[in-house]
Amino acid sequence: METKVIENLKLSSPAFSAGDTIPERYTCDGEDVNPPLEIGDFPEGTQSLVLHVNDPDAPSGNWTHWLVYDMPLLHTIEENSTPGTVGMNDFGEAKYGGPCPPIGTHRYFFRLYALDTRLSLPPASTRDDVLAQMENHIIGTGELMGLFSHHT
Repeated sequence: METKVIENLKLSSPAFSAGDTIPERYTCDGEDVNPPLEIGDFPEGTQSLVLHVNDPDAPSGNWTHWLVYDMPLLHTIEENSTPGTVGMNDFGEAKYGGPCPPIGTHRYFFRLYALDTRLSLPPASTRDDVLAQMENHIIGTGELMGLFSHHT
């Protein structure tokens, strides 16, 4: 059985550094638009990208804020953009839903996956559908974690 080597992708944001607070503009306290992201180091054979933004500290568990798949090989994801096919978030919408923790400071993970295929799933597919289709096709990953506390 062939074992895939998973390479590291670069994932960063000009809006915040890894481990820092996500600016209010990109949250429910602000304009609730996605932050700009910068990507680098695609593995050879990358056919598409998947971006999953989630909050593992949510009371209900792993909360999906944004799911984008079948993205082309972009080096920049612009602020307030739709860089690919958008899946369903846990707010019940096929769009970006910014950080909005009910209490305390939560961690928000921006996870990028390089795939050796395109998923060709319909828009508004669920996280489970996307993750199932990605299985055995991931050839690279990158991660950026930001923090946010909701002002009540």
